[in-house]
Parts: sequence; C-alpha cells; structure tokens
Amino acid sequence: MIAQQSQTHKIILIALSLFVLILGIMIFIAPAAIFPDPAWGLQVMHKMQAGGAFNITNKPDPADISKNYSEFLSWWSPGQYLVPYFFKSLPGVNDGRAAAITTAVSGLLGIAGLYAFFKKVGFAKLLAAISVLIIVTQQAFFVPYVFYNGGEVLLFGFLGWFLYGCVSFDNANWKLALFLLLSGWIGFFCKSSFLWMYGAGCIYLWISLSKNKTAVLDWIKNGIWIGIPATLSFAVIYFQYMSKGANPAGISFGFKFSWEALSFPLASPILTGFSLDDILNGLITHSNTPILNPLWSLVVLILAAVLSVILVIRIVRVFPEKNYTLLLAVFYSVSILFFGYSFLKQANISYEGRHLRIIGLLITPGIVYLVSLSKQPVKIGFGLMCLFITALSIRYFAPSYYQNATKNARGTSGIAQLFIDQQSLDQIMELDRKNTDAIFVFISPDLGLEINHNRYVILDPIGPDVKIAFDDYVHYGHAGPIFIMLPASYMGPKSNIIRKCFPGYKGFRMDMLSDKYVLYSAK
Repeated sequence: MIAQQSQTHKIILIALSLFVLILGIMIFIAPAAIFPDPAWGLQVMHKMQAGGAFNITNKPDPADISKNYSEFLSWWSPGQYLVPYFFKSLPGVNDGRAAAITTAVSGLLGIAGLYAFFKKVGFAKLLAAISVLIIVTQQAFFVPYVFYNGGEVLLFGFLGWFLYGCVSFDNANWKLALFLLLSGWIGFFCKSSFLWMYGAGCIYLWISLSKNKTAVLDWIKNGIWIGIPATLSFAVIYFQYMSKGANPAGISFGFKFSWEALSFPLASPILTGFSLDDILNGLITHSNTPILNPLWSLVVLILAAVLSVILVIRIVRVFPEKNYTLLLAVFYSVSILFFGYSFLKQANISYEGRHLRIIGLLITPGIVYLVSLSKQPVKIGFGLMCLFITALSIRYFAPSYYQNATKNARGTSGIAQLFIDQQSLDQIMELDRKNTDAIFVFISPDLGLEINHNRYVILDPIGPDVKIAFDDYVHYGHAGPIFIMLPASYMGPKSNIIRKCFPGYKGFRMDMLSDKYVLYSAK
C-alpha cells in the first residue's frame, strides 16, 4: 500500500501529460480560433514573413489609403507570434497548427514547472501533483484549446520555472544576477504583464536573502545584487520595445474610486484559483452574457475578497515552509497594490481574472494543504467542488471544440474563423487571389490573416447605439478596388456609416456572400 501511494503522484503527472498531448493533437488536427490580441501579432508575423522589419505592422494610411504607414506593435509582447513563427518553419504547418504546437508545448512546460516549484517550496509529491491536477481542471487551462490566447499560454509555460528560480537562491551572487537578467527578458517575451510579477519576484528575493541579516549593509548589498541586473533587464525592455509605442498601463482615463477596483485584486485567489470569474462569464468584464447583475456581481466580489484574505492569512500561519508563505504574501500584496492602483486610475486594463492568474496558481497548493489537514467532510466537499469545476470546464471545452472542428470556417491560415462562414470566406479568398491592389475591410482582426495578396483595414465593430468616433474610422483617398465585408445585421445604418468612412469611393455595390454576410464593393 505504501509503495502504491508513493507512485500516485507519478500516475497523476503521466496522466496529465498524456491529456495535454491528446488535446494538442486534437487542436493540431482542427486548430483553435484566436483572440483579437494575438491576431494582431500574427498579422505582424505575416509582414515579417514577407520581408518586413521586426515587430512592425504596415497598414493603409488613414490620411491617404494609397500609402502605407508603419507602426511598432508595442501594445503586446512579441512571443505571442514569434513562437508560432518558429514552429511555422516545420513542413505543412500553418498559423493554426503553429499555435496548436505552441499551446501544447507551453502546457507541458507549465505542468512540469509548477510541479517542480511546488516540491521545491516544501509540498509533498502527492500534494504537489494534486495541486497541478486542480490547476489543469480550471477553465483558464482549457481556453487556449478553444481560442489561441498568445501571451497567456506562453506565460503559463514559464511561470512555474520563474517561481522555482526565485526560491532557489540562498546567496546573492553572479548566478542570481544572471537569473534576474534573463528571466526579465524571457518573461516579457512571453507577456508584457509579466513585469509586475518580475517586480514581485525581485522584492521577494531581497526580503528572503536579507531577512536573517541584522546589518543594514547586508540589506544594501543584496539590494545591489538584485537591483542592477533587474534595472538592466527592464532598461533593455523599455528602451528597445515599450518606449516605441503605447501600452495598456500607460493609458489612463483619470482617477475614479470604485469598490470593484479595490475588491477585484483582493479576490484574485478565488477568482482565478477556482475559476469563479470564468464560471460567471466575468463579474465585471463579461466574456459572454452576464449571469449576475452589477449589484450581485459586487456582492460576490466582496465576499470572494474576504474569503481570499482569510485563506491567505491562514496559509501563511499554518504552512511550515516560510519561503512559500513569504512568496505568496509578497505576490498577493504586490498584485493588490499594482492592480488596485491601475483600476483606480482607470488604466486600459480589463477586469479579467487572467491578469491575476499567477495568484491562483500560487495559492492552489496552499489550499490543498489546508484541506489535507481538515476533517473528512471538508475533504469530500472540496473534492465535489473540484469535480463540479472540472465538469464546467469540460462543458466549456467540448462543444467549443466541436464548433471549431466542424462548423467554423477555415482559410489559408488554418485558424477557425468565428466571424465569417465558409461560403463567404471562400469568396473573399477568391477575390484576394484575383486582385493585387485592393483594400479589404473587416471588423475582426483574425480575418486579416486570410488576406495574402492585398492590404486590409480592420475597424472596430459598431455597438448597438450606432455611434462611433468618426475620426477613428475614416480613411481618406483611393487605392484600387475596395471590398467591405460585414455581417448581414449591419445592413442599414451601420453599413451606411462604414461606407461613409471611405469618402474616396462612390457607387458601392452590395452582394450577399451568404445569408449571414454581405459584401460592399467599389472601384
């Protein structure tokens, strides 16, 4: 019996690895759809494949669409498209399959890294394996197998190893400096929001290495060992990338107090560790039809925040390995300060649990440890809750994968297209093949990935109030034929508005591509 128990963690890890491989094969055969953020990145990848400069996107100039203007894509980090770019060098691999390989590899790296980290900070092998199992059953893990989400999946693959590195140093030396220098670059390469986690890691290392020192000079020395490589790493990131354009944290709409801004980061352990934000379609920023109204969303958010604080305090007091409790406390505190401030000043950062997922990853083994110390009814209840979350995750994934595999349109990119049907996409690709100087207009960035011989303009969708900031939409001038593809629901005021945004073209012709999509064209 003892030998059997000692092998249980291996069985769990092998089963999880096989599960991720099977999922990877499934989305390689039928690639996932794509979120808008990495769609913009893959557009840059296409430009680079055609001989363009690094991280530069060329678009028709709104002032004169006969010309192009170049823009450095600083809003998102480059890993979301450079890693798929690497896999596209393999024979027969298109955008969708390159994203599938990226997702599977990142999933396997993430599982291995988190398990290694959990063991490193003192959790028994079985508890560490169970913790990873719980993480894999969350909806956030299944998302990239339905929608390629770029930086999110890359960051998952890296975070466990970064945390492992943070708890591996007992002394400040050149190895620590090298780790900080490289991990800053690698983490940012995966996703730009890693920078706040990087800062939290540096704070943890400084406290961890200095907490047993009584001399102020020792704290200063450790601070120098950490500060210099961290500053150098950030300086390269800032001057070579971030300073060349806008980024979400750099845009603010002014300070505004709200309970949501304070309670959302406080509630992150429950929101992200147990899929609460995903299960409810987003408490504030909704991924689908809202389940709760604003009042009940706030109530649930505050309750989750209170429960999260209680859990963190309990774990910090009970778990014997202080490296883990210090790491949890530092990351949780930094996340509250960073996101609380960002939300209060209305930075361009959405209220989504994915931004705080690392807190859910960190607290999971701590909660599993607390449950292991509890009485049998608590263990049974926790197990039933995990089974319920697993069932909801499967319910999310299974029909979504079936939709991608059998219903959604596919073009040359291989990506499952959500905002066009196959009949319409075939006609768009035929127009692309027959023209070389045309302008295509879409209201979804993923459709631009199907245009290989012409230029295209991506406009934001028009909301139900049929109001737009005209200056953000208008494109002057004339440059060959124009093809504007819109949903049939846009026929009427919305299509009139969009056609007026191209004043250089008159006499638009309307053709029904299918019963769901319409094409407006002019020469």
